Amino acid sequence: MNSKKLIIIASIAFVVLAIVGGIYISTKGHEKTDNAQIDASIIPVRSIVSGFVIKVNFHDNQTVKQGDTLALIDPTDYLAKVAQAEAALESAKAQSSATHSGADAAGDNAEASNASRAAAEANIRAAQARTEKASHDQDRADKLLKANAITQQQYDAYHAEYLTAKAQETAVIKQSEASKFQSSGAKMQANAQSSQVNLANAVIKQREAELALAKSQLANTVIKAPCNGIVSKKAVEVGQYLQMSTAVCSCVDTDNFWVSANFKETQISKMKIGNTVSIKIDAFEDMPLEGSLESFGGATGAKFSLLPADNSTGNFVKITQRVPVRIKLNKLSDEQKTRLVPGLSVNVDVHTQN
Repeated sequence: MNSKKLIIIASIAFVVLAIVGGIYISTKGHEKTDNAQIDASIIPVRSIVSGFVIKVNFHDNQTVKQGDTLALIDPTDYLAKVAQAEAALESAKAQSSATHSGADAAGDNAEASNASRAAAEANIRAAQARTEKASHDQDRADKLLKANAITQQQYDAYHAEYLTAKAQETAVIKQSEASKFQSSGAKMQANAQSSQVNLANAVIKQREAELALAKSQLANTVIKAPCNGIVSKKAVEVGQYLQMSTAVCSCVDTDNFWVSANFKETQISKMKIGNTVSIKIDAFEDMPLEGSLESFGGATGAKFSLLPADNSTGNFVKITQRVPVRIKLNKLSDEQKTRLVPGLSVNVDVHTQN
């Protein structure tokens, strides 16, 4: 073999080694995939109440801010419901005030009855003491009459005093019994009024809840943007009657972009949360992005499919599985947010040695 051929062979071998070495150096510490796309939160906007649409303030693919009014539903019926609920609440409060007054009066009456009962019991003790004294006086008068120490007229006076005291005692006892029944009745009436107060307070709470619901329904006649982003799939027009939960549009949250990538199971062994990620977008090669590995999926993509593979059959063929990975994007500029669209294909490069 002449020297010329040796030089050619050596040159080819050098080029091959250089290419292989370059590939090895460029791939060492990196895991790449093109099975990835831009993702974002896509929030469906729906009507919460029913009614006719009287105004629409947006068009397809319009940029909006969180809280912007997208559409208005005729609020007439809901204003009437609020007024009705307010009137019902005022009525309940007035009824509660009257019930409280009645309960206070019943409580005062019960206390007065208790005081009368206590006074009646004191009168019984006093009457019993007078009766006992009159009885002793009559016994002494009886002995004196037998000894002719007093006249019959004097004895009759002592006997009359005893009978009067006994009659007064009986009357006081009857009065005490009546006072006892009156006190029990007043107490029962006070308890009943107290229950009415609790019922009135419960009615007020119910009316307050009804008013809060009516105000919430009235507020929901204004359909607002749930986030900063772009509204698409417009499905509402002025004059349209919206049922509850009718789709109005979808809002893409431009403040919350990320990348969903699917790596082969043989690639994830050296990947860790926090690894730096370089991202290239197929549609915008002039807009490279940086991010960091945020999380690994809870299962392989196949396990999330509608019909997961069942490898227990005899026709098993081993297939390399894909593991979903979420990549957080570094802070994006306003211009980048307007250019990014969920679903765009990207190439990602995870730096496993950083």
